[in-house]
Order: sequence, then structure tokens, then C-alpha cells
Amino acid sequence: MRALAADTARALQEPLRELAPAWTLGSRTGDTSSSERAKQDRRMPTVLITTPESLTLLISREKSREELASVRYVVVDEWHELLANKRGVQTQLALARLQQFQSRLVTWGISATLSNLQHSAHILCRLDANNASKIAFLPTIVQANIDKPLRIDTLIPEQPGNYSWAGHLGARMREPVVQELAQSGTTLVFTNTRSQAEIWYQLILEAKPEWAGQIALHHGSLDKEVRDWVERGLKAGELKVVVATSSLDLGVDFLPVERVLQIGSAKGVARLIQRAGRSGHAPGRTSRVTLVPTNTLELIEAAAARRAAMAGHIESRISPEKPLDVLVQHLVTVALGGGFVADELFDEVRTAYAYRELTREEFDWALAFCERGGESLQAYPDYHRIQKMRKVFTACPIALCSAAIA
Repeated sequence: MRALAADTARALQEPLRELAPAWTLGSRTGDTSSSERAKQDRRMPTVLITTPESLTLLISREKSREELASVRYVVVDEWHELLANKRGVQTQLALARLQQFQSRLVTWGISATLSNLQHSAHILCRLDANNASKIAFLPTIVQANIDKPLRIDTLIPEQPGNYSWAGHLGARMREPVVQELAQSGTTLVFTNTRSQAEIWYQLILEAKPEWAGQIALHHGSLDKEVRDWVERGLKAGELKVVVATSSLDLGVDFLPVERVLQIGSAKGVARLIQRAGRSGHAPGRTSRVTLVPTNTLELIEAAAARRAAMAGHIESRISPEKPLDVLVQHLVTVALGGGFVADELFDEVRTAYAYRELTREEFDWALAFCERGGESLQAYPDYHRIQKMRKVFTACPIALCSAAIA
């Protein structure tokens, strides 16, 4: 998300200078400096690029209604990445809050790897709290009619019969992988874990020490300066190989990348196509991904994934149904952001798709959990996050201290 936010900012800067020179552009993520945050606190930019977590923190501010009431448009990029998990539910609740601040809010969702478009669009719409099947405005779906060339192949080991059935990080495939890298231009090597990325970075560098300075590592635990250097190097075509995790598999535009290697399972057809799209990122160019199995079962999976991807069979993404842990977090967030009346917030929460069938009993349970830690923790003030002052629930001092630290 942070790499995507940074790339989006770079992509918007040039056209804004020509199309809207009076507009200001800013980012608010985990990488944003304290000085930039302070500047935004004094005056919000015209366009703010942020993440679900950072948006939630903005909503938790005491003057959030005043600061965010002028928001007119929200663009949710890479919607498929959020749709089926709790970060997506957090996004739904944040949108419901923004729509409460600004009734004319317009929301766009963008994705290249979604199969159930109607469901995905429906989730971004404001629902009627009294009728779960009714939405305020029917969504409009804009679908590009572009035939993007896609090539998926598999790097078969010399002796596949000697492979174990499961496990392993794929180190025995180092020589074939290095040979492929030597014959290719700029290449992204994706792994599924940070430890695997570190191992493969070292494996490639040991095999080709002369590539020092042309090979890099990218994952979320690295310093912002390191990640920025890698991203700039990819943009400029100065790097030959970058070993990365999911930190680079969203819609980041690295035009010089000619090829993608996936070490191990891609963990799904949509994710495979998404990662393949990091190569050949221009109209008419072919996106190529090579699967590198690390065990026998992944040889079979690679064949199945390739067949499904070429046939256009992409997994459906379904929103989670009323996760109460996310609701509890949201109640504390709104209490920090100026407080709430329980009946009003219950109606607001039910306009989010994930909570369209939330019962008042379930809402009251979450409310009690925030207020006194539920029935089992009510004797411990450390678990009291909100308090009721007349009809309005506001944040307890301990929650205010936690918010100040965040």
C-alpha cells in the first residue's frame, strides 16, 4: 500500500501541474514525516493519498467532521486487495463515516483483477440501514475492452521426480533462475514471505556477485529510504533484478520491468495475474510471469493456475460478514472523533455492506465491550475505552492517551 501510495503521488504530480496548477497534493501513510503531518493539520491538500489505516486515524481526530466534511470524491484503488479482508471492512466503515459528513460523496473503485463486478461495486455503495437490499444509487460499472497479452510459463527443474511433495524455499532452483535472469532485462522476483525474499536475494547475489548494485531487495520491513531507492531504480531501469514480497505486487507502474518470476505458489489466480501485470506495463506490451515451483505439489498447482488464468477464471472476492472486532475498533475511533449517539451510529454502521444485517443485540455487545470490557472485564478500568456522558459516548482518558501515542 505504501509503495502504491508513493507511485500514485509521482504519477499525479506532472498532470496536476498542467491541468490544475492551483491544486495541492499530499500523502498520509506510515511513511509520512511528522513535519508533513503537521503541515497537513494546518491545511489539508486538495488531493490526499492515504491508506485505510491512516484514514481511520484521521477520522479519530476530535475535529474530524470539520476537517473531512469537504471531501467530495474518494477513489479506492486496487479494490480487489481490500475487498475480501478486514482492511476492506475498515474501508467500508470509513466510507460510511465520510458519507455521514458529506451526503454528496462520490466513490470510485478501481481494479484490474475482479470477476464478480456487481458484488464488488455494490459494496462501495451506501445502503439503506432499514433495508439491507436497498442502496441509495445503483453503481455504474466502467469496464475497459482491452485485450492485454499475457504469457504464463513454468520453470521446470531438471529432475522433477526428485522433488519433495511439500515445503522448501526453492533454493535448489537457484541456477535455473539465475540463467533466466541473465537472459532477461529488468526482472521482478516475487516471493511469499520476507524471510524467503532475504534468502533469495542472497542466493542470487552469491551466484552473481558482479551484479552487486544492480540487484535489490524490497519488503515492508525495510526503511523508507531503501524502498524509495529501489522504486526509483526500477522506474529508471537502473536495476536488473529486484527480489520483493507483496510490497510491490499492487498497481505500481514500473515500465522497464520486462518479466516477473514467482518463487513458489502465487496463492491464487487473481494474485498471479496481478503480479504478472507488473511487467509489460503499457498498452500492447506482453506481461510475462514465470512460475518457479519449490516442490512437487507446486508443479501441479502451476499448471492449474496457468490454465485458469488463460481461461479468465478468477476467484470471486466476497466481503467478510460483520466482523465484531473491526466494529469494536470503529466504535472507539468514532468516540475519539468527537463522540457519537448510539442509535445514530447503529444506523450509520448498517449502511456499510459488511454490517447490513447487524442486529441491535450485536451492536450493543460491541458497545458494552468498549464501554466496560464486556461482562468479564468490567472490573478492570484498563479495558474501558469509551464512556457515556448523557446520550453521547466519548473516549475514556486511557483511549485518548493511546490515540495521542498513535
